[in-house]
Amino acid sequence: MSRIGRMPIALPKGVEVKVEPGNLVTVKGPKGTLTRALHPDMQIEVAGGQVVVRRPSDARHHRALHGLTRALLANMVTGVSEGFRKELEIVGVGYRAELQGRKLVLSLGFSHPVEVEPPEGIAFEVDRSGRKFSVLGIDKELVGEVAAKIRAKRPPEPYKGKGIRYVGEYVRMKAGKGGKVK
Repeated sequence: MSRIGRMPIALPKGVEVKVEPGNLVTVKGPKGTLTRALHPDMQIEVAGGQVVVRRPSDARHHRALHGLTRALLANMVTGVSEGFRKELEIVGVGYRAELQGRKLVLSLGFSHPVEVEPPEGIAFEVDRSGRKFSVLGIDKELVGEVAAKIRAKRPPEPYKGKGIRYVGEYVRMKAGKGGKVK
């Protein structure tokens, strides 16, 4: 039995889960609503303030789907109740971020500013220093994807560490050129 799959998901106050035929799951909470079609073989039951996922057999693909389905449901419940946040930081002289309306504008040492338009359900938050910013949303996958796309605009380089990185990310530095021998 999957250790993750067999754990019930506790529903916080104000969160309701509705399972329609074909395993179309809708999770509604204080921060918004998420809908997702999960694999039709999995059995999803909502009872007593908990969501339980069961699998029909011990076949390999059912065992794999068991934990996945439970994790996706747990992320949906967490998203509509608390939301998700990915924090990034900018390292480099003259590099900074600022908000213009909903849009994130990055100065990354290019000849032009890089503008990032947030997709539906995503918001940006910028620190006063302009060195740290956050990607906020209720869909964990979308938050991670947007953060990864922003990081890809100028990933940290290995010699000086300049670029965009996740807060707490370790960047392996290279030594650079050795001393000249006369």
